[in-house]
Amino acid sequence: MKRCSTIVLRCAVVFAGITMLVICGVIAWIAFFENRPSPYHIEYIGLIGTYAAAIPYFIALYQAMKLLGYIDANCAFSELSVKSLAMIERCAIVVFMITTVGGLPFFYTLVHLDGDTPGFMLIGIVISGSAFLIAVFTSLLKRLLQDAIDVKSENDLTI
Repeated sequence: MKRCSTIVLRCAVVFAGITMLVICGVIAWIAFFENRPSPYHIEYIGLIGTYAAAIPYFIALYQAMKLLGYIDANCAFSELSVKSLAMIERCAIVVFMITTVGGLPFFYTLVHLDGDTPGFMLIGIVISGSAFLIAVFTSLLKRLLQDAIDVKSENDLTI
């Protein structure tokens, strides 16, 4: 029963990983097999940016799976969980930086190349904003978990 409590979250992490793999595959297909001439070789820029953001993304997913394993093993209130949350936070910040510095100008260029379709820019803003929200949320969760661990260890020492 304890292992089943995190099964939905594990499925969500696996689904997120599969989704990113599909996105990487589609971007690679567009870059290598679509024979459309594009200025600035925009398909290769998108490929590099997507793969650069995918690396910390998959590291964060791996850390999320480790964190769910700690929860299943009743080690949720441990320094290992705090380290996993810290790594997820760092990865989310890296993804935010990549998508903000590289992704938003990329989507802006796509908007002007494809004839003012603002949906592309909205996609970039959503990706960047969601990475920022994940970074903020994991930072808050890490701090709360560290405070709970400190209170627990203080209570263990008083008794």
